[in-house]
Amino acid sequence: MKEVINYILDLGPAVFLPLIMIIVGLIVRMKFSTAFSSALTLGVAFLGMSVVIDFMFDAIGPASEAFVNNTGLQLNILDLGWPPNAAIAWAWPYAFFMFPIQIVINLLMLGFNKTNCLNLDLWNVWNKIFTAVIVSGITNSLAMGFIVASIEVVLELKNADLTQKQIQRMTGIPGIALPHSMALTAVVLAPLNRLLDFIPGLKNVEIDAESLKEKLGIFGENHVMGFIIGIFIALFAKYDLKSTLTLAVQAATALTLFPMVATLFMKALAPISDAAGEFMKKRFPGKEIYIGLDWPFLAGQPEVWVTCILLVPVILLMAVILPGNGVLPFGGILNICFAATALIVCNKNLVRMLILGVIATPLYLYVGTAFAPHITNLARQVGTIDIPVNQMITWNGMEAPEFRYVFSRAANIINGDYFGLVLLAGYVALYIWYFKHMKAREAEAAKDLGLS
Repeated sequence: MKEVINYILDLGPAVFLPLIMIIVGLIVRMKFSTAFSSALTLGVAFLGMSVVIDFMFDAIGPASEAFVNNTGLQLNILDLGWPPNAAIAWAWPYAFFMFPIQIVINLLMLGFNKTNCLNLDLWNVWNKIFTAVIVSGITNSLAMGFIVASIEVVLELKNADLTQKQIQRMTGIPGIALPHSMALTAVVLAPLNRLLDFIPGLKNVEIDAESLKEKLGIFGENHVMGFIIGIFIALFAKYDLKSTLTLAVQAATALTLFPMVATLFMKALAPISDAAGEFMKKRFPGKEIYIGLDWPFLAGQPEVWVTCILLVPVILLMAVILPGNGVLPFGGILNICFAATALIVCNKNLVRMLILGVIATPLYLYVGTAFAPHITNLARQVGTIDIPVNQMITWNGMEAPEFRYVFSRAANIINGDYFGLVLLAGYVALYIWYFKHMKAREAEAAKDLGLS
């Protein structure tokens, strides 16, 4: 059974999620031809977005490496991004058990009206597996690993409820939510964003991609913004003229293609969202159900990529100057996990996204440093990566670093780590404030959409 599940998951989200969508489409009484067409379009959208993201990484990665070489930076913890960590998670002997745990929790919460989100993003169950792996490694307790991972499932679903209308207002896609671990960082970012309201002159500053187009004309267009940002990054890396212009055009290309590919998500998801809504209305009058998906349906918002690219030099500089940091940023140099979450928290306000990015960057670097020994040991145990003796690996841009750090420390109380309870108390206090704050914002978004 485990081999069958692993085989299906190895197909990747571009194949796995469409298969799930066809099944769901047939359950909610869609015609097979319509369900198949929508699911295939979803697969095209995921694969298309993956191609553009990989293109962006291939363009920015060498520039980041050039900067590191220019500074002579010597750090022994290499950031490899998410793929090696996913490999560690899937290789864990108990990984399979996380599937029924997530599904049962979701169904119970739906049944008891504790969520309206049906999470179909089962491919990203690896995030919960990774949490369980990390917590189990730190606490030497398998039970603690699954307990914390289960808490993550619950919080992801609740967070999907707290942001669904805001996401619909932003993307124009109805019936879709984001039950992703990366979005949990909003618990930290939202209070910081609220504090920015008290800085004179900043509260009323609203700059997103559309307003930039209005104020800057051609310089606010996606392709022109990408070109300018590409030149900026290339100069930072001390590229020659040819390489500078090449990177500039590559960045322009990526920022042009992202919104184009994103329209495919709307085309794919609208039919199944409507069908699911009608199906649920007949069987559960008055209950709203929306579908939980992976984050790429947000990738068409240019603010995500402008933020990611402009934060590259910030991440590299902080890696150099922050005392106690051991991470050499590379695989996670484009911190999508932060930018996609900040997009929601800041309602696409670029100025705020960049300010929060500067503030939050140390969080990612320090958690990456703290987890590096555990990730390295786990990688060696499962044998997925060949790591040199004096080298460690980690993941800068880790999804929900604050959640994983706080709850791993709290779970480690079984080994006498009582400071974890202090961190947990602080997190709970932040979450209570966040819950109330986002409920109010959801009501406002629903009003703007004419849904209340």
